[in-house]
Amino acid sequence: MQHFDLVIIGSGTGNSLIDERFDDWNVALVERDPVFGGTCLNRGCIPTKMFVLPADLAASPGHAARLGVDLEYRGADWPAIRDRIFGRIDPISAGGLDWRERAANVTVFHAEAAFTGPNTLRVGEDEISADHIVIAAGSRPRELDVPGRDEVADRVFTSDTIMRIEELPRRLVIVGGGYIAAEFAHVFSALGTDVTLINRSDVLLRHHDREIADHFGSLLAKRVHVRLNQSLAALEDNGRDGLTVITADRNGVEYEYDADALLIAVGRIPNSDTLNLAEAGVDVRPGGQVHVDAQQRTNVAGIWALGDVSSDYQLKHVANQEMRTVAHNLLYPAKPVETDHRYVPHAVFSNPQVACVGATEEQLRAWGTRYVVSRQRYADVAYGWALEDETHYVKLLADPGTWHLLGAHIIGPQAPTLIQPLIQAMSFGQRVDELARGQYWIHPALPEVVENALLGLLDAHHHLYLDR
Repeated sequence: MQHFDLVIIGSGTGNSLIDERFDDWNVALVERDPVFGGTCLNRGCIPTKMFVLPADLAASPGHAARLGVDLEYRGADWPAIRDRIFGRIDPISAGGLDWRERAANVTVFHAEAAFTGPNTLRVGEDEISADHIVIAAGSRPRELDVPGRDEVADRVFTSDTIMRIEELPRRLVIVGGGYIAAEFAHVFSALGTDVTLINRSDVLLRHHDREIADHFGSLLAKRVHVRLNQSLAALEDNGRDGLTVITADRNGVEYEYDADALLIAVGRIPNSDTLNLAEAGVDVRPGGQVHVDAQQRTNVAGIWALGDVSSDYQLKHVANQEMRTVAHNLLYPAKPVETDHRYVPHAVFSNPQVACVGATEEQLRAWGTRYVVSRQRYADVAYGWALEDETHYVKLLADPGTWHLLGAHIIGPQAPTLIQPLIQAMSFGQRVDELARGQYWIHPALPEVVENALLGLLDAHHHLYLDR
């Protein structure tokens, strides 16, 4: 049996763990997927955002007309868009594998890993052991098993497969209401596809602040057929190289939608079920999450986990932070650190864009937390005038006693960029007044919408105490 100092299961964020500090460690890297580099690089964050940019351009003529510029959208060359994206990504994936395989201290196994004990694994035909094992096996799209799926399997896609299709579908049905569904709805509708979005709940982006989520849904519905409170019931071959998507509402009433393709985007599930974790004694939560503490340790000594397989946040920036925690704790066990999950931001790269950090208004009410709220429209700052923006805004929530931000929610252009100073303020304990008046805000740049929202909090705070 081959023994290693460290075994890492997964070549995504887990691969990034192996830096020069581990040069004197004997490391095994296990990857079952024929594509090296994990979800973010190959099927997630990076390629999807590379599709978003041409979609943004394709959607721009209508807005340009309001600014006096005559643009015309004549169509999208889907193969050219797709091949540009994967023509860059695929060589990075292959190059990453080649570089890792040439490392003197790393052995790459191309097989599925399964625990045979607390410190042993079966990897393909091999059995290996290690002092430390890091589970970074990621997640995969959740599937829906409905009647008729097998008959139309070649027209049913997930986020893993939809980006490499041969041609742009004329009609696409998307099932789901989260960020993956929202982003693909923008991409395909902007490029000319007739998109219908089916969601089983009464709101899109349901984990976001409800006011923001409702506003997002109303704006998306101007470009996409949004159907709420319906669930996928069955699929049928319509005999015309397409399929019929059958849904049912809460009263059992059925609806039919003809499409050329179906995208199932109903979330992702951890890959923990493939690892035979029971044999190692590793605790797994309902839903498949590997249970870890703040130091990223499982309940079994020497076994760690990070990223989608164990985290509440299926986000690359969270996986990166958890990876840094694991790396430090492996190298410096006498001085362990913990991952800070207090202020995890997330963004939706749709149209409009959405970004948020911290609590929603609904959460603050449920917790009984006192708060003040400020809303600032893009339309009321100079750059918003330049944009001719009429629909987007910043919403901030703050503690009226300490002046600390409790939550920040932005819907509109550049939202994932605009929110960064608010993430910083929450992470480092800056008060609203310090953030608003302790620095220059460039005029007339778009961040002034954030500045004015902060000043709105100060005004709300002032009136709150005048009225007491």
